Amino acid sequence: MSLVRPLAQLLVAVMVALPWHTIAAAPVSEFMLDNGLKVLVKEDHRAPVAVSQLWYKVGSSYEHDGITGLSHMLEHMMFKGTERHGPGEFSRLLAAAGASDNAFTGRDYTAYYQHLGVDKLELALRLEADRMTNLLLDREEFLKERDVVAEERRLRTEDRPNSRVYEQFMAAAYLAGPYGQPVIGWMNDIENYTIEDLEAWYGRWYAPDNAVLVVAGDVEPAAVRALAEEHFGAIPAAGTPPPKPRQEPPQTGIRRIELSIPARLPYLVMGYKAPNIQTAGEEWEPYALTVLAAILDGGSSARLQRELVRGAEVAASASADYSLYQRLPGLFTLSGIPADDTPVAALEAALGEVVERLRQELVSAAELERVKTQVVAEDVFQRDSVFYQALRLGMLETIGLDWRLDEAFVAAIRAVTAEQVRTVARRYLGPDTLTVAVLDPQPMEAPVARPRAPGGNTRVH
Repeated sequence: MSLVRPLAQLLVAVMVALPWHTIAAAPVSEFMLDNGLKVLVKEDHRAPVAVSQLWYKVGSSYEHDGITGLSHMLEHMMFKGTERHGPGEFSRLLAAAGASDNAFTGRDYTAYYQHLGVDKLELALRLEADRMTNLLLDREEFLKERDVVAEERRLRTEDRPNSRVYEQFMAAAYLAGPYGQPVIGWMNDIENYTIEDLEAWYGRWYAPDNAVLVVAGDVEPAAVRALAEEHFGAIPAAGTPPPKPRQEPPQTGIRRIELSIPARLPYLVMGYKAPNIQTAGEEWEPYALTVLAAILDGGSSARLQRELVRGAEVAASASADYSLYQRLPGLFTLSGIPADDTPVAALEAALGEVVERLRQELVSAAELERVKTQVVAEDVFQRDSVFYQALRLGMLETIGLDWRLDEAFVAAIRAVTAEQVRTVARRYLGPDTLTVAVLDPQPMEAPVARPRAPGGNTRVH
């Protein structure tokens, strides 16, 4: 008998039983430069390493028709050099120093990060400050990179039937809200970007007063502050106004779409409009929705796996997804691939029955406690990562939340009751705000492997 699983379970039990302040003991220091750059420093002295992340408050939800995906395109161009450093030199200098770097774009942010030895932090901040204000947008490099992004879209979306369905599902769920736009952008928009589009986007959003610098690891706040002042302090603020509000009109009935495209397998995705931590009517609601998602899809013992995959065998795979941290109201989604010879309608009905039971019945005390323990344990293990510690701070600040909310997560999850889970199921998982998308597979030339149903596709690199 393996000791790995019992030991892991024991470790989880010990960690989640600890008072939260003993787990989140590392302090966070916060300060702001005169030009508006906010800096957060999370000390973690376990090893002489650090993570530097520079977050910009711009992503696909800031874009409009005709330039969808432009934030992601600009992320690519940020590696094309400045007057001081040629194309690719940024990454080469970091690699020579034993560091690694990359970036990602989401609906609400674009972030650039480096993993490095703590003695190389100065190099990372110097390079980031340089490209914050001195980026060269060369026309030839732009045209080459535009083709790269178009190809990335073909590989990630056009050639993946389930991704195409999910993209169309999001577009159907949002009539006016920007979350209906794909992060990578629509192909027609990508093919028609101009260098002037990028210049305007870079000039508007890439400024210290629209950014958050997060440094986590074996660092001292005073030293980080001195480096931030040295390299970012002279960059002027832009005074960029926030984007205009694009409020989604109320949904008053089920929306349903069907895609008939070449594919091996059918696929179903369902989504209910759901509040997040910024838009919820009551503070506990996002945490109850988080627990609800884990009841459905929190591992092999969760209801979707236990009842639909192994029990009724109507699903080859099934999942639930919800995010409480977003700038704008999001979705609570269910998705799945029906089992062999099972109609999509049968899987949809089965998922609906699982939801309806949560709307009618209280979760048992044992199940609720087990799920909350899993949610807390997952959070605790993620916080063991220096990168993840920085990511949580940067994401919260960039979407307009106080980073201290992160410290309240465990206590808020522990406080969720069975009545609250049933209440949010009744309030938000009803048919009036439901959108359903179905993939009707058409013949294809080559066989494909059976995939797992994808969840929310909210970030691209």
